[in-house]
Amino acid sequence: MIVASHFKIITRALRAVPKRHKGAHNTVRQAAARLLLAWIAVAFLGIFAVSSGWAAAPKVIDLTQTGCQFLEPEQGYDHGFKTKQATDCVLINTETGADRLTQVKPMVLKPGRYVFRISNKNVPYQLGFYLRASSRLVRALRPKVVGGGIDEGESKDYAVDLVAGQYLYSCPLNPTPDYPLIVKE
Repeated sequence: MIVASHFKIITRALRAVPKRHKGAHNTVRQAAARLLLAWIAVAFLGIFAVSSGWAAAPKVIDLTQTGCQFLEPEQGYDHGFKTKQATDCVLINTETGADRLTQVKPMVLKPGRYVFRISNKNVPYQLGFYLRASSRLVRALRPKVVGGGIDEGESKDYAVDLVAGQYLYSCPLNPTPDYPLIVKE
C-alpha cells in the first residue's frame, strides 16, 4: 500500500515536469527508479525477516529460584528450604532431589529465540543459571547458557536460540536439581 502511494506521487511528479526540461525530467525519473527499488528491497527484506524469524521478538520464560530449587518446574511449590550457603543445597538435594524430580513435568518449547529471566527470591547469596543439552555427546553441538551474579531480590536475562533436542537447566551456585526441558516442533 505504501509503495503504491509513493509510486503514484512519483508518477505525478514526473508528469508535472515539462518535457522540454529533459535534464530535470531525467533526474526525477532516476530518483523515482531508485526510490522504487529501495521500497522493493525493504519489502523483500521485511518478508524475509518475518519468515526467517529475525523479526520475531524472543519469548520470555520467567523462572524463580528460592533456596535449592526453581519454583516453576515444581508446580510453583516453595519447599521453604532455608539456606545460608550453597553447600546447604547439596545436602538438601541429596536427600530430596530425586523424589522431587519424579513430580516435575518437563518444560516443552518450540525451537526459537528465548530469554530466560531468572529471579532470586530470598536466597542470601548470588545465583546463576546453566542450560545445556542433556546428553554429553551432543553438548558441544547444542546451544547453552551459563551465567551468574544474581543477587537477592534481583533478576537477570539470558538469551538463547534453542534448536530441537533435550536439555537440562539448573543453578550451580544455588545447587538445584537438573530440571528437564524439551524443544520440539
